[in-house]
Amino acid sequence: MKLKDKVAVVTGAASGMGKAIAELYASEGAKVIVADLNLDGAEAVVRGIKENGGVAKAIQVNVAKQEDIDNMIDTAVNEFGTLDILVNNAGIMDGFEPVGDILDERWDLIFDINTKGVMRAMRKAIPIFLEKGKGNIINTASTGGMNGAHAGATYGASKHAVIGLTKNTGYMYAQKGIRCNAIAPGAVETNISASMKNINPFGMERTKPVQGVIPRIGKPEEVAQVALFLASDESSFVNGTVITADGGWTAAF
Repeated sequence: MKLKDKVAVVTGAASGMGKAIAELYASEGAKVIVADLNLDGAEAVVRGIKENGGVAKAIQVNVAKQEDIDNMIDTAVNEFGTLDILVNNAGIMDGFEPVGDILDERWDLIFDINTKGVMRAMRKAIPIFLEKGKGNIINTASTGGMNGAHAGATYGASKHAVIGLTKNTGYMYAQKGIRCNAIAPGAVETNISASMKNINPFGMERTKPVQGVIPRIGKPEEVAQVALFLASDESSFVNGTVITADGGWTAAF
């Protein structure tokens, strides 16, 4: 039980990588807040966790709203007494738009969810971690946060920002017992494509050569294992960095 008696919040946990992370954390002894905009999906995950002897609570959260973020963290503390692990996993894709085709409202929405929501959750959790003298933050970035041809300009920029935020936070609070790392998944079987609107033909065509060298599609459970490592004491000396989980995709370039 690598996470025995730990309290974890996982966003975007109704499906995909978030679901796999929440389920794995619970199986390793953590009490988990399963947060997602899709409340029905989150509750289904919680039912599964409880059927397997775990402890979890579902909560509806729009990570673009400050009040929802605050309520999410407060619920963890009120329900389970504290917070030990924050996993910022919720995110949406763009439509592969290059910068010349970006719409302000789409840019703002993607940054509100992918970047500002991450910052706000971290900002809310940090005082709890400082008081405890320890805490662990894990952000879901993307190989698109390190490369320019894995999505459109907006998604790529939002995930580059998450990586910058992760590195800064890991360094700033390193002497306070707080760790902050990111996972950069490559192509993984999730439903994030459902958030893609009005696919940009030019942008999609430009990314095809890169997509064509993906070795294989990963499973959410494979990424969850990385998140477990980062959440556990086994990674105690890992801080302020990004672990790439892409089956060797970006090793080629």
